[in-house]
Amino acid sequence: MANIVEGVFAIHKPPGITSAQVIRDVQSHFNPSSLFAPWFQREHDIKNAESNNQRNKRKSWKSKQPIQVKIGHGGTLDPLATGVLILGVGSGTKALPQFLTCTKSYETVVLFGAATDTYDTEGKVVARKAYEHVTKEKVEEALVKFRGEFMQRPPIFSAIRVQGKHLYEYAREGKEVPVEIQERKMNVEKMELAEWLEGGSHDSAWPEQEAEGAVKNMAEKVLHLKDETEVKGEAAEVAGEAGESAKRKREADSDSAGITYTPAVSSPKRIKSSPAPENDATAIKAEVTESSPKHIKSSPAPENGATAIKAEPTEMSSNACPAPAARIRMTVSSGFYVRSLAHDLGAAVGSLGLMAHLVRTRQGEFELGKNVLEYSDLAEGEKVWGPKVKEMLQNWQGEHGVSEVGRERGSVRHERSAAKPAARAAVRRNSSSDEG
Repeated sequence: MANIVEGVFAIHKPPGITSAQVIRDVQSHFNPSSLFAPWFQREHDIKNAESNNQRNKRKSWKSKQPIQVKIGHGGTLDPLATGVLILGVGSGTKALPQFLTCTKSYETVVLFGAATDTYDTEGKVVARKAYEHVTKEKVEEALVKFRGEFMQRPPIFSAIRVQGKHLYEYAREGKEVPVEIQERKMNVEKMELAEWLEGGSHDSAWPEQEAEGAVKNMAEKVLHLKDETEVKGEAAEVAGEAGESAKRKREADSDSAGITYTPAVSSPKRIKSSPAPENDATAIKAEVTESSPKHIKSSPAPENGATAIKAEPTEMSSNACPAPAARIRMTVSSGFYVRSLAHDLGAAVGSLGLMAHLVRTRQGEFELGKNVLEYSDLAEGEKVWGPKVKEMLQNWQGEHGVSEVGRERGSVRHERSAAKPAARAAVRRNSSSDEG
């Protein structure tokens, strides 16, 4: 029989699709390929060699479906996220659990000034808060508490089960979780600020849709928004004047229910205590509602001053989010929620935060730019992706060996059609996990 390739490789997941959809897309390319023809032949041979009794046991909906290349993933990525998605092929699926416990590296963009029910830009806004006081120095200082071992509370939109129900099911129904979501111990090997992004200088944006009614009330309770903005917001006093910070905190609490940018500039004293460029960006977003192409062409850059910008608004000033953002790189342990980091970091600097972008740059031994298949290669056809996937799977087999499951499929499973020894048959009849 021709060489059968199976094992583990990684693909660069694009944004906007689920990890399950990636598997379906990969299968649609692998199924008709010549590379996996030997794999299909082996599976058909195994199925044809089964006894009638075995076939009767497998009369399930799944067993009646056409055979497809067996593929699973070693840790899902949110639709918003991109980066390394590990896939196991054939017997390689047996090795996937090890990738659920390995370290992972991420690069994320945290956008300040708002919180959503999902902790990212895919959700609905549940609260807003002042962000003018958030600086690069404050973020760097706050990141210290997220290094090493610390406790993290998972987001409400997660697959964690509480009393037999996923947390995201409670969230979608607008129901409060019957018990408090428990914090979990995390280990962070690396947490650093890679880039500071001033308001108006980046492409991240708050979601436009606001949460309402039961969903918003549930979020305020379950996500501890009120507790965090009142208690953790005191972190703003570290780098600012105590009296001014306290007043800014009270004003920010009253602003948290707002749905426009205007609360950020409603207080003259808060404007006075904030850097000028951030005030300019806030004023622009609050006051500019229309801008003509002519003005866009002739207007100065946002840094030239509030008066000039208001008179001749730019396209950037009317569309860009005025809040600052931070690009953060990290290497974390299994079970770490980057969305929770964004939420908690916002609270730690006396504001709110959400995850605007996420890239998984490494998982285990697979790293972007080194040994990861580009998703675009699939569209180029087997002549492009075929040699790459073959090499990746053969490398895996060479380094890790073929699993006993894959090695024995062509022999042991064929023997199942033979008569079993009487002693073994008796054991099986007495087993609670097998039919008599």
